[in-house]
Order: sequence, then structure tokens, then C-alpha cells
Amino acid sequence: MFPVDMTRYVALDTDFIKANLGASRIGKEIIVYKSTSSTNDIAAEYAKGGEKNDGLVIFAEYQTAGRGRRGNKWQSGAGKSILCSILLYEPGIKPDALVLACAVAVAESIGRCGRTAAKIKWPNDVLLDDKKAAGILVEGMSAGKQNFFVIGIGINCHQKEEDFTGELARTATSIDIQSSTVCDRNRIAKRLLVNLDHYFAVGLKNPNEIVEKWRSISILLGKRITVEHSGRQFTGNCIGIEPAEGLIIQLQRGGVKIFHAASTTIVKS
Repeated sequence: MFPVDMTRYVALDTDFIKANLGASRIGKEIIVYKSTSSTNDIAAEYAKGGEKNDGLVIFAEYQTAGRGRRGNKWQSGAGKSILCSILLYEPGIKPDALVLACAVAVAESIGRCGRTAAKIKWPNDVLLDDKKAAGILVEGMSAGKQNFFVIGIGINCHQKEEDFTGELARTATSIDIQSSTVCDRNRIAKRLLVNLDHYFAVGLKNPNEIVEKWRSISILLGKRITVEHSGRQFTGNCIGIEPAEGLIIQLQRGGVKIFHAASTTIVKS
């Protein structure tokens, strides 16, 4: 049983999303589950079928065990979000650059909602009005002798303010809240796959283009931030991003330090 009435929302439609998609790699095959534990886990199972499943997209209307970065749980009522995972063999770009490409694609897919445009908070959050509207989890895995990546994406769509409780009431939002309308999840999902396909291709040819695009919509560049790394906190001004290295901070006590996404967390103010 779903925890909310699915009749209130338009279900994700595989045929609509695939129709005239125009993507060369992403979405050649699309599967929509009504409910599953985790779309990342399902995509990993399909990886056992080999490279024929490269570019496979798994959507779910509801997840019982969706997860985010650093072991956090991704919570969403049924039919209220876009929850999906993409399977990639040999993406051709480094993992950190892959995260940036995904963040740019998600931000462009959300676009402008009301008076605010989607922005990126390094490394994997997409914000609307300084609140989290989407998250990305890139997991490197292996099956036999083959390595692959599973990219999990969650975009808040139909949540209302009362859906966010506790800490989330202060830090999370949705497209509907920000736009004061009811968004079309199918159109956003379709746009997401097109944008992912585009930026993965760009990453193969010109990674610097992704970095420049990321910089143009980042909320961190030029700002004073505090990060936690190896159990210590560091404060300074964010002065840049290097895909193969990480976030570059001019520390308040002198010196410049690069912080890798896999071992660094931005401390909430």
C-alpha cells in the first residue's frame, strides 16, 4: 500500500518519456516501478546483464529505502518526486566530473520556478531559494571484472510545506512550492534524461565546459563557508572547483586547500 493517495498525481508514463527523446545514450530503455526499495539497487542488478544495459533508466513512484550521500535517507511520499537511477558503463569522465555533469543537468531540468532559478550547492545538491529541491548520489560499483556507475537522482516535485517536518522544514522545498503551481513530472523527467545525455557527451569532449557551467550556477563561489574534513572543520572563502580534485578554499588562517567531495561535508550554518 502507498502512504498517500496516488490518484492525486499523474503517474510517470514510460511511453511519454521515451517518445521523441532524442538521447543517444540515456533512456534507450526505461522502466517505471510503482514501489521498490531503492532504484540504485535495481539498476545495480541490471548491471549484471552487461553493457547492453548501459544507459538504462529506472524510475520509481515510491522508495522504501532510498538513500543519499554519506548514508542519509532520501524521504518522499509516493508520486511526489522524480526518483530515478541511471546505469553507466565506462562513462569516460572521472567520478568528480560525473557528479558535476549530473548537477548541471538536474539544475537545468528544474530551471526557474517562480522568482528563483535552480542553483548548485557542491557537490550534489540542487537548491531553489536556498533550500534543497534535488539530490544526486553517484555510486561506483563492479560486477565480475566490469566496473560501472549508478547515478541516483531525487527531485522534489509535489511536496507541500507540511510534508517537510523537523530539520527538513527549514532546509527542503519542492518545485510546486516554489512555482505555486502543480508541475508536470513527466516533462521534467524527459528533460532530465535529455540534459543528462547532453552533458555526459560534453564531458567526453570538453570537461571544462561543464566546469564553467557549474561555476555559473554555483551558490558557493566567492562565499565564506565551513567544511568538515577528516573530523576537523575548516573555514574560508570558496575560490574554485577542480573536477579531478574538489572544492578549493582560501582558508581564513592562510593558505589554499582542496577538499575532495568523497571525504568532505559542508557544515550547515
